[in-house]
Amino acid sequence: MRILFKTVLITLVLFILWAIFIVFGTLSGWWIQPITDSANPDDFVEEAKQEIHSDFVGSIAMALVEDGEVYNEYLFSIDKSVNRNTAFQVASLSKWVTAWGIMSLVDQGKLNLDDPIDSYLTRWQLPKGEFNNNEVTVRLVLSHTAGLTDGLGYAGFLPETPVQSLEESLTRASDASPGANGEVKVGIRPGTEWVYSGGGYTLLQLLIEEVSGKSFQDYMTETIFQPLEMTNSTFVWDDAMHSNLATFYNEDTSIAKHYRYTSLAATSLYTSLNDLELFVQAHFKGINNETKGRGVLNENTIDEMRKPHAYQMGAAIWGLGTMLYADNNQDDFIIGHDGKNDPAINTAVRLNPSTGNGIIILEMGNPLLATEIGSEWVLWKTGNIDTLLFMSLYRSIIVSIIIGWVIILLLVIYLRKRIKRLKSI
Repeated sequence: MRILFKTVLITLVLFILWAIFIVFGTLSGWWIQPITDSANPDDFVEEAKQEIHSDFVGSIAMALVEDGEVYNEYLFSIDKSVNRNTAFQVASLSKWVTAWGIMSLVDQGKLNLDDPIDSYLTRWQLPKGEFNNNEVTVRLVLSHTAGLTDGLGYAGFLPETPVQSLEESLTRASDASPGANGEVKVGIRPGTEWVYSGGGYTLLQLLIEEVSGKSFQDYMTETIFQPLEMTNSTFVWDDAMHSNLATFYNEDTSIAKHYRYTSLAATSLYTSLNDLELFVQAHFKGINNETKGRGVLNENTIDEMRKPHAYQMGAAIWGLGTMLYADNNQDDFIIGHDGKNDPAINTAVRLNPSTGNGIIILEMGNPLLATEIGSEWVLWKTGNIDTLLFMSLYRSIIVSIIIGWVIILLLVIYLRKRIKRLKSI
């Protein structure tokens, strides 16, 4: 019996060590090759161009930032010219910019991150349920750890269809993506786990309106876009005011419809390559002693936004409105945000706060290409696998772990039989 116990214990230890080895090796990029072995940014751009043209892409705008300055831009469209001021709808990348709006209210002393969000709201409040809504703080909503179980995902409204009011959408979003509950409510004890919540950011949209006394669009324009000189950015598209909008494409190369949203904060930002370059650069100290935050946010606030607030499998994945993609090998993180929605909208921003390096990809017509190139950039720059690439490799990781466990089990069984035979001689 004692020998059997030892055998089982050794087997379990080997199982655990093998799983750790596979996960750690994947995160460290041991068996995944970067897009290029060259450290020259021009070589990275050339390899990225090959990926872009190997699959259908309707329109794309890409920029590489080196040492805080725009190093290279690539623009392409199959139907009309796309320039650095062409607006793209950027889906969930909107949330990162919205987080700046929330943190600006914190810097102004109008908002406390650790107050219950309901304490600021009068037009709509979280419905009563099993858990204490007073535990849902602004901080937890920003980091997707508030226990909201809406599952949103917004599919949007066709141009001829009226959008819901903000309060109606929070009660139950009629444009919820397939599989999403659509009700913004607390279904998990706040602060106990990370669950992505588009509805949480619609709630933050309402919070900004209530605290500022302005519409979300007006507040974000006056407080974020104008000071950063993001002149081609808006949460509400108006054809009469704007004309330079990238054409929407489906994956099958057909032209797609332009959807509108109640959930402006979560998914409705329109912005250009030039504007996102300015936004990215605002995370770094610039030339002529330009401060981080560019006067919109305090430098300490910029740093606070990338401190870990959410974890999965022991890895830090989220700060305050920003994704933490990977270790940057300098005691910090590669940060940013991605966006993905139907039709085939995919956007990605990755930046390294320690070096001033980054990449921006705005793309229509391919549902994953921007994210894939962003992940390639992280691997190329750091040698590490970022969070989204790791998730895309999840199935192959599980398969590798299971195959390893089977081999370990067979070896243990073989060795045990072998030892028994030797003892019997």
